[in-house]
Amino acid sequence: MSTHFNCFQSLNFSPKARIFSNGREIYPRRFFVSSSIHQSHQPTSSQSKLDILLDSVKWDDKGLAVAIAQHVDTGAVLMQGFANRDALASTISSKKATFYSRSRSKLWTKGETSMNYINVCDIFLDCDRDSLLYLGMPDGPSCHTGSETCYYTSVFDSLDGSHAEENKLAMTTLQSLEATIVQRKAEISEPSNSKPSWTKRLLLDNKLLCSKIREEADELCRTLEDSEETPRTASEMADVLYHAMVLLSAREVKVEEVLTVLRQRFSRSGIEEKRSRK
Repeated sequence: MSTHFNCFQSLNFSPKARIFSNGREIYPRRFFVSSSIHQSHQPTSSQSKLDILLDSVKWDDKGLAVAIAQHVDTGAVLMQGFANRDALASTISSKKATFYSRSRSKLWTKGETSMNYINVCDIFLDCDRDSLLYLGMPDGPSCHTGSETCYYTSVFDSLDGSHAEENKLAMTTLQSLEATIVQRKAEISEPSNSKPSWTKRLLLDNKLLCSKIREEADELCRTLEDSEETPRTASEMADVLYHAMVLLSAREVKVEEVLTVLRQRFSRSGIEEKRSRK
């Protein structure tokens, strides 16, 4: 699952050192802007490269650009603010999402009071170079209301006059599926005279759940072995994902944790990663 939009271009930072939290790599400690931004045969200092990068951003007449923070693993849009040259430079050096407050006329780092920092893994510029994307891992809720993201009010629900889900988060497809499974799990303890949903049945029967995962995985493999049409492969993979996510819920594991593990494997060979498990 892609966690950034194709119209955004990476700033191409190169890590010089790494830091770890709870035994897991979180983000590089120091970055240097890639020389691809400035073609020169002469050595260029890190500060010069940074200045070239900052000059390349199309700041508005107030010296600002929109800065969007996005969860590096789930793809959820966490919040939106504004950044100026100093805010972007601070984010690059500190790896903490930093913005410029228009009301207070000063820089502010998300989490400086709540401690819910957004640890930046990468920064992207859009194709017009007039907006920024902070791709990072949040330490906690990103909204001052305590919500996971600042986007929880559906325009379409409001237009329909619906207030039942006024705190519905703007979720990715996998997040929405996970939330539905969690809801079904919570409903198991509630009295009901109706027939349990398929998800509830799976959550109540480990043997049934495991047998379905094995069955769906086999059907996915057969689409390759039997050279079936590609839509069939997508359909079978959807079945595998759904049943696997029910198992994750049964084990109290979030899909975000799985995506984090995958991201941490990107820079390692499969053979090396398997050896590390031993």
